[in-house]
Amino acid sequence: MAQVFERTLRAAGVGLAVLLAGCSASSVIDRMPADMGLPANAPARPDTPYAYPAVHDMPPDRASVPMTEEEQVKLEKELATVRDRQEGRPPPGKKATTPASKKPPNDNENGQTAGSRANP
Repeated sequence: MAQVFERTLRAAGVGLAVLLAGCSASSVIDRMPADMGLPANAPARPDTPYAYPAVHDMPPDRASVPMTEEEQVKLEKELATVRDRQEGRPPPGKKATTPASKKPPNDNENGQTAGSRANP
């Protein structure tokens, strides 16, 4: 029983050493001989490591002030006017003029037009 415990303890120690060595793989690779490590055409590492982006730094306050409600309403109206003009819509205050539609002449009493009747 003591031998099983000793083997388990050794296996756990080796596993812990492997895990800790995996955390520092970049330093291990740097110490490897040149014939075992990086290929000959690999680019050199930078002299200083890259800096991480400043995630928690807040940007400076804006120099411009936000628009007032009146400016927003005015801008929305201007945009709507431009959109309506581009789409060919009439201005909102005027009614659209529709051309008067003419009915085709009926040549039968039942209301069928000449084009919809089958030729006998």
